[in-house]
Amino acid sequence: MKLVVFSIVLNEAETIEELISRIPRKLDGIDEVEILIISDGSTDGTAELAKKAGVHVVAGKSQKRLAYRFQQAMDECLKMGADIAVNIDGDLQFRPEEIPNLVKPILEEGFDFVAADRFTDRETGKVRKPKNMPIGKFYANRVGAWIVGKLSGYKFNDVTCGFRAYNRKAMLALNINSRYTYTQESFQILARKKFNITSVPVSIKYYPGRKSRVVTNFFKFLFGSLVNILKAFRDQTPLAFFGWMGLIPFGIGLAGALFLVWHWLVTEMITPYKAVGIASLYFLTMGVFIWCLGLVADMLERVNNNQEKILEYLKEIRFGA
Repeated sequence: MKLVVFSIVLNEAETIEELISRIPRKLDGIDEVEILIISDGSTDGTAELAKKAGVHVVAGKSQKRLAYRFQQAMDECLKMGADIAVNIDGDLQFRPEEIPNLVKPILEEGFDFVAADRFTDRETGKVRKPKNMPIGKFYANRVGAWIVGKLSGYKFNDVTCGFRAYNRKAMLALNINSRYTYTQESFQILARKKFNITSVPVSIKYYPGRKSRVVTNFFKFLFGSLVNILKAFRDQTPLAFFGWMGLIPFGIGLAGALFLVWHWLVTEMITPYKAVGIASLYFLTMGVFIWCLGLVADMLERVNNNQEKILEYLKEIRFGA
């Protein structure tokens, strides 16, 4: 059983050597541990320091953001023969010593995907804000987790955490389409495919005053995350997505039409509400049109499911059993 611990880093020269040294090399049920560092265009010597530490390094020449690097990391882990892969941030916000806690549910309970949970207290089981975490970021994460959970039919406490474990089956199944971040979409993909998902409370350290290299603008991140969640929901469950989208204009049109019918029954005329009738017809037609798009998208989604299966099969052939 082989474990690959990987970290996608950007200018983490101050912490990369300590991160590598603190990653456990011996875990119960694991025969071999390898470390993979993927540099997203670091300019401070991060990649060079990782190479000196004797680990496997992919040194990206330019910044291509998390979603691209994550898919690259998945492919690289499979190429290295990983049975389990663990993703951990390079800034030591998470404790590498807790990696066995994420691997254990895969080895002993048969889970496919284990996510770290920053917000649940291990002793009380209650949700709380981690120390020094900005209040806006905390509630944005909570709302995001609630939305992803509702859209995918699961209950999640934390969907943006960069500390996770995947078995080989999950690695083969992940095909990230986002160009921004992978965190929410990976939950939605694996939930849609009915994978066994669980979470494990972990320690987290937030540095006061430190700015995130990923979230350079909070509102941009919030908007980008919401768009990614909705796009993944659209692609994976198009009938539900377009059903709700079409319900809005159809509901408006139906309300206007019912009002017009009521007015005609009372006065035997539609004056002075002809414009309401035209607008109602427009909204009703728009709603039906969106529902028709949903039917077409649902048929295409069946094709997409087959393509996903073919891609997984090709990955198995490419990376070996």
